[in-house]
Parts: sequence; structure tokens; C-alpha cells
Amino acid sequence: MSSDAFRTAPVDETSRSRLADRGLDYRLVDVASDDYARWLQAVARGFLGSEHTDEQIAAIRERSGYRRTTGVYDASGPMADLPVASIASWIAGLTVPGGSSIPSCAISAVTVAPTHRRRGVARAMLEGELRAAAAAGVPMAMLTVSESTLYGRYGFAPAAAAATWKIETKRAGWIGPRPGGRIDFVPREAARELLEQVHPRTRDRYAGEIELDPAWWDGFAGTRPDSENPGARRAIRYADVDGVARGVAVYRVRENDEDFTKSTVTVSYLVAETDDAYAALWRFLLELDLIGEVNAILQSVAEPLLWMIADQRAATVTVTDHQYVRILDVPVALEARTFGASGVLALDVTDSLGFAQGRWLLTVDAAGSGSVVPLDGAAPAGAVEVALGVEELSAVYLGGVSLATLAAAGRVTSTDVAAASRVFGWHVPPRLSIWY
Repeated sequence: MSSDAFRTAPVDETSRSRLADRGLDYRLVDVASDDYARWLQAVARGFLGSEHTDEQIAAIRERSGYRRTTGVYDASGPMADLPVASIASWIAGLTVPGGSSIPSCAISAVTVAPTHRRRGVARAMLEGELRAAAAAGVPMAMLTVSESTLYGRYGFAPAAAAATWKIETKRAGWIGPRPGGRIDFVPREAARELLEQVHPRTRDRYAGEIELDPAWWDGFAGTRPDSENPGARRAIRYADVDGVARGVAVYRVRENDEDFTKSTVTVSYLVAETDDAYAALWRFLLELDLIGEVNAILQSVAEPLLWMIADQRAATVTVTDHQYVRILDVPVALEARTFGASGVLALDVTDSLGFAQGRWLLTVDAAGSGSVVPLDGAAPAGAVEVALGVEELSAVYLGGVSLATLAAAGRVTSTDVAAASRVFGWHVPPRLSIWY
């Protein structure tokens, strides 16, 4: 099924019927309709935000045509035309170990009004979206979360962590490379175009990154009509010695009124196609005049930057869960990625929703390519047996956590956990550089 067909496919009948029994109407919301404006207001309320202005609604509508938007309505309430719950989704490529991309259902804007909690609304929406994705032949679902405890019951697992950095610039001391090429300021409009060009050329370097609609870059560059204080954003470009743009960063500066030499830089987005671009952009930011601190969110847990500063204690790094994934089709998902070692694994996967349930034989060759077939009966001689839930299988899928760690936590059992861990391991930690 194409992305357009998925966007307009009917809501899941099982969830629609379940909510109808509770007096609630579960239906798609047309982005071009007046219903969509009210849907946006419900989402803003759900995330504790202010009501959108007409200008903001127009800007969001213009950039949201690729999304499948769904609402739950209560006709018995005083605001029957405002949804009491919302969810949005779309199909995007997810980078997996080895650099390939797998179609995945990205889920966002999940809200339930406080007046309608504990009525099974969130469960109906999440399960409905997963069934819709599976029916469309999408092998994976993914999301970023506000509350990390909510999604394990649906089979999602934290698969790519994110690091937040706070760097004392005067203490850090640059000892990294000093590449040729040059750094230049560029207008926000040029930065927006560069972001769109460079990101696709870098996405395959990290499992966990996702394909982005062009509308995303307006948000980062501050070129949307409704951008808040766009003039506070500054953009720089790195061009290599041949004059080819290889990286771009957007940042903001906050002055310190008590000591102007201790102002703060916050990096909104930095993308680098080459190691030279990475080093040059970070060096520029850390050596800015009058800056005492540089902050950045959604970084990798293994940033090379840590080894480019003289005093690693100048950086305070906080790690948290970020990108969650959920396998829907075991053979397609596993065959899409590259594995860290050869081996034969007999996987016994449990899944309360049934999508990944079953016994599977994974055979990985010396090049890291895997093939998966259903396993009937006993595991073949020499196969390593692994018993785990879909949440645990999803957690190790991008290589961000070891099977051995999950086994030590009592969440996986195996006849040879070390061998199984080597198969699922990957040498580059996954990351995701956005919220969605």
C-alpha cells in the first residue's frame, strides 16, 4: 500500500466498534477541513500548549498533508466538534544497522483529554493504528514519547537513546582536527535548503534516523510563517576545500546580562556529511566569542566530540530514552538489517497483540545478511535458542542495547546469550536527531 493509500485508509473496524460501544466516534480527519483546525486545538491542549492562531493553523495545515490524522469525538459533550483524543501517523523510512531503510509507521500527536481517561481510548487508538499499519504491509512502527511508561503494553521499546550536552567552553579546550575548508554564516533560507540536501546524505550513518518530509526543515531554520522569534536563529555552513557544502548548523544565543562573556549558545540542529564538517562546525561553536556554555539536545550517546575537547569533564552529558520502535513483521524487519556476526538463532517471540508472535529461525551469513523462516518443531542442531517478547526484540533491533543486558535483567533467556548478543550487536550506537 502506498503512503497516500495508507493516509486515507478507513480507521480500524475493531477499534471503531469498541469505541462506538462507549458512545464515542472514531474517525479520520481531513487536513483540508474545518475539523482539522479543531483537531489541532485539541492536540495543543493535550500537550499543555496555547490555542493556535489562524496563521499557525494555516502554516501547519500547509505542511501536514502527508499525515494520517484521526480523532475520537464525544457527541454527548458540550464541545462535540472538538475531539477528545487524537493520533497522527505516516509512513517514513527508518534507517537500520547496515544503512538500509525500512518502511515504518511513525506515530505522533497521541493525546486523550483528561475528561476521557481510563476509558480504553488510548488503547483503541494505538492498537487501531498498529492494525492499520500491519494491514498496509508496513513491517515496523515507531514513535517518540512524552511519557515513557505508556507504550510497552503495545510492544514498543526504547531502541535509540539520546544525549543532552552542556559544555563549559572556557574549560573544554579544542584538541580535535582543524580541517581545511571554511565556515560561513548563511541566511536562514539558505540553511533550510542545505538541511534538506545534507540530511538525506547522512541518514544512513546512524540506525534510528528517519526519513523527513521537507516541511521539517522550515521548523529548524525558522522559515515557517508562524516561527517564533526567527531572527534569534543563526545559521552557519561548512564547505570543504572544493567549495562543496558538507554541513550546516542552526543555533540561538542567549545573553548573560550579568556577565556578557558567559552567554549561552543552544544548538537547534547540526548535520554533517563528513568528519571534517563535524569537527569544523563544533569547533566554531565552542570557540565563539563571549560564549560560556554550549547546549545541545538529541545527540548520539557516542559523540566523537567528547574526544575532541581537552577536558572531558567540561561536558555534562545526560542520556535518556528517545526513539521507540515496534516490530510488526519479524521476517521483513530482521532481513532488512545487517547483523554484527554470523550465527543461527531460534527465536521464540511472544506478542500479546499477535503481530510478531511465533517461532522463527534466523540464519546470518559471514557478511551479516540474515534470512528468516517460520520454525516448526525443535530448533536445528547448533542453533542458539532465544526466548523473548516483542518488546525485547524491538529493543535490540537497532543495536542500542545488548541481548546480554536484557538477559541479565531477566527479560531474555538463551542457551548462549553471548553468541546471540554478537549476532544482534552493532558497532555504531543508534540515534535520532529530532522529536516527532
